[in-house]
Amino acid sequence: MCGGVRTVMGRLLLMSVVMGGFSVIGGEIVTAAMAAEVDPEYQLGAEDVVLISVWKDEQLTREVVVRPDGMFSFPLIGDIQAEDRTVDQIRTDLVQRLTKYIPNPNVSVAVNKVASYKVYVVGRVNKPGEYVIGHYADVLQALSLAGGLTPFAAENDIKVMRRVRGEQHAIPFRYGDMRKGRALEQNIVLQRGDVVMVP
Repeated sequence: MCGGVRTVMGRLLLMSVVMGGFSVIGGEIVTAAMAAEVDPEYQLGAEDVVLISVWKDEQLTREVVVRPDGMFSFPLIGDIQAEDRTVDQIRTDLVQRLTKYIPNPNVSVAVNKVASYKVYVVGRVNKPGEYVIGHYADVLQALSLAGGLTPFAAENDIKVMRRVRGEQHAIPFRYGDMRKGRALEQNIVLQRGDVVMVP
């Protein structure tokens, strides 16, 4: 990779850090979820940690973890569907169901820790591995988190591997075109579990 491309990748990493809420401390990525408020449109997934507070009721103020089945349990009302829902949708659901037991419940819901939105970058990048991200990220952001491409990477043969209903799909990504400002639509937002493969 030439010096100019490395500079572009460095700028992209800086943009990801500033715009995406990422911090780098001692070489470790600290996600937006750990450092600041999570995107209100973020949809929860398994292993995410949520703080639920009911005003004037300490018994109903607790931290819950989303189970692998996408649910969490809450006193009085049992299981609540959390996966693929925002905190506002969950709050509305809790208020409706708690109304049977508490008049006009004042409920707040906040994400304490994002652990479900993981993407993987493998192959010829400088820092391959698993990345836990506090908000949705696209392919370029994932590559920048992984430190950019190595000099021998096949930049126009990158693929995003995505599992849909149990089947693997390969989505092509041509970094060389992106670098030239072409085919920008291929810079898709990654989904949970996506693997960016750089040959």
